[in-house]
Amino acid sequence: MGSSVVLVTGVGRFIGARLAARLAEDPRIDRVLGVDTVPPPASLLRGMGRAEFIRADIRNPLIAKVIASAEVDTVVHTSLSSNPDSSGGRATMKEMNVIGTMQLLAACQRWPGLRRLVVKSTTAVYGSSPRDPAIFTEAMGPKDLPYGGYAKDASEIEGYVRGFARRRPDVSVTVLRFANFIGPRIDTSLTRYFSMPVVPTVLGYDARMQLLHSDDALAVLEKATRQDHPGVFNVGAPGVLLLSQAIRRAGRVQMSMPSSVVGPISRFFRGARLVDFTPEQMRFLNFGRVVDTSLLRETFGFTPKWTTVEAFDDFVQGRQLRPVISADRLDAVQERLVATARSLI
Repeated sequence: MGSSVVLVTGVGRFIGARLAARLAEDPRIDRVLGVDTVPPPASLLRGMGRAEFIRADIRNPLIAKVIASAEVDTVVHTSLSSNPDSSGGRATMKEMNVIGTMQLLAACQRWPGLRRLVVKSTTAVYGSSPRDPAIFTEAMGPKDLPYGGYAKDASEIEGYVRGFARRRPDVSVTVLRFANFIGPRIDTSLTRYFSMPVVPTVLGYDARMQLLHSDDALAVLEKATRQDHPGVFNVGAPGVLLLSQAIRRAGRVQMSMPSSVVGPISRFFRGARLVDFTPEQMRFLNFGRVVDTSLLRETFGFTPKWTTVEAFDDFVQGRQLRPVISADRLDAVQERLVATARSLI
């Protein structure tokens, strides 16, 4: 059965705006309301069709009036932010993520007409550490508890969502733990990182990365909005990609640095607004993270269209990234290095 009135939070960003646009194309949905503190960029706003943008702050208890007056039956919460700079700083980011979710859940709890809640979470709740298992399942927790940032916000939010589900057993609650997004149209810290001509890495580390094409992310959210799939689901593409492999596929130059200089370099890039290297993002780029997606395929009923490698290649092709150094020149440099090394033996 299709939803009749859907409210989507976080439409000021790519995923929320594109989801609202896709839902607005469904004739079985009577209304689609998009909520955020700022309107989407003009290009995204034009594509939202009949979806209605409402400038509202989910931290304000007035969000309950929006839900009740529109008689919303499905709420899709996509506004979890991972970037302190774009959120106005870490304190504002935490307030938007955690306090905003608490107010939204309180409003949902009071509205008796709600029957479905979908929450966009992240695989960052598992953390990234040298003690991690090869693959995380939904039943596992982090080996090292997140002490701050995006991962800690997401963990707290999931706790509040579990409490809501216990108080409102009549509501179908779906939590989607997404792997890092990639794609030609989405802009994230990761896409900016791989777009730099010279990509800094930490000497001695080569993380295993599991990614997800933004189109697959939208398809999963759309399916969860239209159908009841209660539970927690890891959402990631099949396969993994080593960090070094990704850098080569993007035609970038890898610059391996000792860990002692990572902090100053990260602060430089953050200050120049090139890439927002948060500590948790650096841990991901050091240790990586891979999750099991059996429940996504077998219970939720979704198989991503793109593998991790295919999703990354689509990003490279869509952004028209060209090799910084041609293959012939790179081969020549490697040959000279090998010859030099042999002469020293």
